[in-house]
Amino acid sequence: MASESSFDIVSKMDIQELTNAIHQTEKEIQNRFDFKGSKSSLKLEKDALIIVSDDEYKLNAVIDILQSKMVKRGITLKNLDFGKIEPASLGTVRQRLGLKQGIDQDNAKKINVLIRDSKLKVKSQIQGDQIRVTGKSRDDLQQIIQLLNKADLPLDLQYTNLK
Repeated sequence: MASESSFDIVSKMDIQELTNAIHQTEKEIQNRFDFKGSKSSLKLEKDALIIVSDDEYKLNAVIDILQSKMVKRGITLKNLDFGKIEPASLGTVRQRLGLKQGIDQDNAKKINVLIRDSKLKVKSQIQGDQIRVTGKSRDDLQQIIQLLNKADLPLDLQYTNLK
């Protein structure tokens, strides 16, 4: 009897790379002429990134710089959840960018439906904020990975523990 193969589907953001992108963004803000005397700052919290700037125009410029630094470091922008721009103290504006970690229940159900509709001989089960896919054939598991990569899902997926 053939042994079962499996892998886990997860969605995690590399916080160290994000921290590096934030530091690069802060350095560029300090050196740019259009940000001289600006109160622009970025603050990383547990599950969010808070960006503060003088006005909406400068806030959008900071976000644009951050996004370019993230892309250069290989961090996908799908894991950012943009909050609304709100007024902050001393005439500044603030925007909260939520960091998506893990697969929420709605997206997990969509992924399970995609796997089930593929008609491949694999089983998938939700385990907290990740999904385990098992099957007898490694080729079927590879096809599932290709199927999920082609699907337009609102989060970045990684595949771990291929056994």
